[in-house]
Amino acid sequence: MGQPITDQDFQAEVLEFDGVTIVDFWAEWCGPCRVQGPIIDAIAERYSNNPKVRIFKLNVDENPETQSQYHVMSIPTLIFYKGGDAVETMVGLRPEEDIEDKLKELLEE
Repeated sequence: MGQPITDQDFQAEVLEFDGVTIVDFWAEWCGPCRVQGPIIDAIAERYSNNPKVRIFKLNVDENPETQSQYHVMSIPTLIFYKGGDAVETMVGLRPEEDIEDKLKELLEE
């Protein structure tokens, strides 16, 4: 399952991590986010034993600083980080295959 993350722990958990991180920017009231959530959880479960992968969920209503910093205007938005740098953004509901393909691509680089 994607772990909740906040503005306060974003720096340590995402920007200072050497591997690949996916952050799912979402909100409780967002219908497409509720569809995307289980997809993210399934991917997180598959990669839960991989020390090079972290998958987080950031509630934009509760964490406006990070949302603003990364100019997230629509949700759901997935931002992929590698070595702490934002390297890919997917906006809108995305199929599991697209997300996992991008994750695999970043792990192979």
